[in-house]
Amino acid sequence: MKFLVSFGTLLLVLPVTALAFQTETYGWEESFTVLSVYGNGNPDLEYTTPVYSGTQSLEFYESPLGGTPQAIICWIQNLDEGDTVAASFYVFDDTPSASPSGRIWGHYNANYSDPTHYDGSAGGNSTYSSGIGWEQLSWEWTIDADSTHGGLMIEGRIYSSSEFDTIWFDQMEVIVPDGATIVWPNVTVALQRSTWADIKASF
Repeated sequence: MKFLVSFGTLLLVLPVTALAFQTETYGWEESFTVLSVYGNGNPDLEYTTPVYSGTQSLEFYESPLGGTPQAIICWIQNLDEGDTVAASFYVFDDTPSASPSGRIWGHYNANYSDPTHYDGSAGGNSTYSSGIGWEQLSWEWTIDADSTHGGLMIEGRIYSSSEFDTIWFDQMEVIVPDGATIVWPNVTVALQRSTWADIKASF
């Protein structure tokens, strides 16, 4: 009986959010590239090298030169104010202290039928890939109080100095709250929102 009381007490003090997130990954192992592209970016699949994991990666190059091309590679829907989304991917950049470089960034979307819809910048990591080869970039977003910001688009950006400068992306991971919907280039993953009964049943 003493064990049961202690166990019940443990349930009461555990934060509900501790079990309210799920992790999903994507590695471009299917014949799909991105959800959309902004600017002069050109996505393609790479089947040989460089590949971080599996057999394929996403090649991204700029042509013609101009602006900051963005590959929209993941779309998180059904988010509420205060929700957090964490994301990371690996970037291949072998040009230390020179272009091209990659970056992880995001913007909001409030139109669930149009991946090109833009509803304001969500910011991102100010760190660029450093040119050491494969390198993981990551960031965590907190959804702000604007009620239209129910969708978050995660971008892979390229910063170039010459046309056809190329970087590669691979092995993306997102951590999202239960109840969110994750849209990858080839699949949609709708996550069930956990109830208090679901959380207690997991013990």
